[in-house]
Amino acid sequence: MWPPDPEPEPEPEPAGRSAPGGGVPGLRALLPARAFLCSPKGRLLLAESGLSFITFVCYVASSASAFLTAPLLEFLLALFFLFADAMQLNDKWQGLCWPMMDFLRCVTAALIYFAISITAVAKYSDGASKAAGVFGFFATIVFAIDFYLIFNDVAKFLKQGGSAEEPTANKEEEEDSDSDSD
Repeated sequence: MWPPDPEPEPEPEPAGRSAPGGGVPGLRALLPARAFLCSPKGRLLLAESGLSFITFVCYVASSASAFLTAPLLEFLLALFFLFADAMQLNDKWQGLCWPMMDFLRCVTAALIYFAISITAVAKYSDGASKAAGVFGFFATIVFAIDFYLIFNDVAKFLKQGGSAEEPTANKEEEEDSDSDSD
């Protein structure tokens, strides 16, 4: 996935015609691959960033503008994780615990969206605040689904890792005891 696969060289265009792509192949490298965007994680990240942006715009237009920072930050974080997953930065930067960071991002986003959506719907009476609250509730659901799936993946990984390491540790102890008895 990263670096992008080199595209086959196009056939030379006849004189007077330009390529339909506009001659900006470098920008295509920044776009996530279609395979990732069609995956469940890609769809969730797209939904999170889209709902966060819509909620941000609604808060900007409403009288509840004090809440616009949370959707803006969540939008930027969702975009960062979208491109980090699409460009496989988690494989390149292994010093960071990517699943834990993604899990904490989703949990805090779901809690914050839930709190500000309740406040926006209950306290403010203009239509933009109500719309922001409704989109915030949808974003809460999407973030909750994402952290549920991340939690299941991490739990499954830990169950497999815990059982695989135990026989290895016992085997090493047996080898150490055999070498001492000789």
